[in-house]
Amino acid sequence: MESLETSQLMPIGRFSRLTGLTVKALRHYDELGLLRPAQVEPATGYRFYGLDQVRRAEAIRTLRRLEVPLDDVAALLATDDPAAVHRMLVDHQRRTAVRSARLNVVLQGLQRLIDGKESLMGTHAEALDAEAQRRLGIDLFNKTWTLIEKAERTREEDDEMIHCAHASAYHWQQVGTAANRARSEWQCSRVYAILGRAEPALDHARRCLELVEANPDVMEEFDLPAAYEALARAHHVAGNADESRRFAGLGREAALAIADDDDRAIMEADFATIPT
Repeated sequence: MESLETSQLMPIGRFSRLTGLTVKALRHYDELGLLRPAQVEPATGYRFYGLDQVRRAEAIRTLRRLEVPLDDVAALLATDDPAAVHRMLVDHQRRTAVRSARLNVVLQGLQRLIDGKESLMGTHAEALDAEAQRRLGIDLFNKTWTLIEKAERTREEDDEMIHCAHASAYHWQQVGTAANRARSEWQCSRVYAILGRAEPALDHARRCLELVEANPDVMEEFDLPAAYEALARAHHVAGNADESRRFAGLGREAALAIADDDDRAIMEADFATIPT
């Protein structure tokens, strides 16, 4: 005879239909400790779930539909801290954006093969049209920035960060304006500064300033202070404290001319991260 406790629960099949999670998925989540049954019959191994577990199951379904990794799903369900939830979701959004950018490159490459615009036996950089070059420049710039912001990188990711920055710079050199090229040089300098490599950090920062000063008509208000910021940071890495302070001062003064409050605040925050 069915116990009173079991009669108030529902078998795994009914719970599956109610929540939209497959029986296979429910068994897997049980094994992972992500969604334990309310009760398991010792004799048969049948799993039973309660109505109070429906919300958790639906949350899991929503997160998995958004391709949130299972480890992150467990962490999200385990915390009541809204800031932690927001941080984890933003991190997943960034990873998804990077993956999306990579897939866009794949789709573009497939389309060119399908349309007969490229040979299957070899694709050369010069065969890329301007829009593809521009898209690659943007995607690689963003990928570099994602790696820059990563708290802990592996040696392989450090290598990837360098190569992405230079690859982005290459594509902008083909189709970009002097402003695009200056910002690419700025990013290359930042990458090397982060890695503690003073010589290339200084070299790219100087080139950034050269491009900004030679092409003022195509630059935005933030480009000049950004070039000074790159030089201040690179000189700090090189141990040139006086030069670092000098360029930081020039940069802060130039940043005062930025009309947009948000752009000016971002630049000021960048200078604040350079040790004095």
